[in-house]
Amino acid sequence: MIQDRIGTRTEESVISPAAVRRHPLSLAHLTTALLALVSLALPLALDDSRMSVYVLLCLAGTVVVGLSLLMGYAGQVSLGQASFYAVGAYTAGLLSVHGVPPLLALAAAPCAAGVFAVIVGVPLLRLRGHHLAFATLALQLITVSLVGEAEWAGGAIGLQGIPDLSLFGFTLTEDIHYAYVAWAALAVTVVLARNIVDSRSGRGLRALATSETAASASGVPVGRYKLAVFTQAAAFAGLAGGIYAFYLGYVAPGSFPVLLSITYVVMVVVGGLGTVWGAVAGAVVITLLVQLLNGLGTLPGMPDSAPTVLSYAVYAVLLIAAVLFAPRGLVPTLQDAWQRRRQL
Repeated sequence: MIQDRIGTRTEESVISPAAVRRHPLSLAHLTTALLALVSLALPLALDDSRMSVYVLLCLAGTVVVGLSLLMGYAGQVSLGQASFYAVGAYTAGLLSVHGVPPLLALAAAPCAAGVFAVIVGVPLLRLRGHHLAFATLALQLITVSLVGEAEWAGGAIGLQGIPDLSLFGFTLTEDIHYAYVAWAALAVTVVLARNIVDSRSGRGLRALATSETAASASGVPVGRYKLAVFTQAAAFAGLAGGIYAFYLGYVAPGSFPVLLSITYVVMVVVGGLGTVWGAVAGAVVITLLVQLLNGLGTLPGMPDSAPTVLSYAVYAVLLIAAVLFAPRGLVPTLQDAWQRRRQL
């Protein structure tokens, strides 16, 4: 009996393959910390034009992380995520213009977007597949049209005179200030998304994406989970929209076109559905590529419609390339290649 116990403990004390496999996890943590430090130091080396790209990149990443939860983990397609971005922007802008402290106005932006998502999500989430996609697209068209007709929101001209954001008595007047605010928003959404994915709710979302019928049979509250992740994704978009309103000091219906929602979907698909870091990678790649194409489209001799045409063309090419050569997305494909290399 004693020998059996000693033998058992000796076997347990030997390093198992599972323990050896924990090393890549620590390497991933070190890589994440390094990327965070590099991204924090990057604004110090950017000029004003590139600083605006950095801010917009972080805001896009904030929206896309929520969309990755909705599409990649819950399996719900949305083509109207820019509508929640607009709700957050107009909420922050209107409240601050009417005397509400900017910090409270910014805090109200994700709340308003989340409440709006609950109201529209109850009927919309009864739909599935392309029906839900078209419904969310119609939601954005309706939202932008209503805002454009509302005189209290500035109408088609837009809402002007939005004050600078103030945080704890410090007024943000420089682009670099908003760069760090946008970075903080992206960091918070990544941490929240990772916690959701690693929780029991995250496992329920993955089951829901595989089969709603099987998930329901396993005890997953399908309707409640779908509404919760839809609301969470909308809140992330609303937070990004609030920062966008303070950064520009002006919002208009034309700031939230349908192409913006399509851009978010392309970011998720290219980066990798069902991965939080894939959403961030997709936002980085697409934002930088769009800026490059805009620069090419504004060269002398190019027609006025060149930037828009190039954007639509590159979205089509990227989606086709992702489906053919990296159907799981950029980050999962690179992870698979790295694992194969380690095994060899």
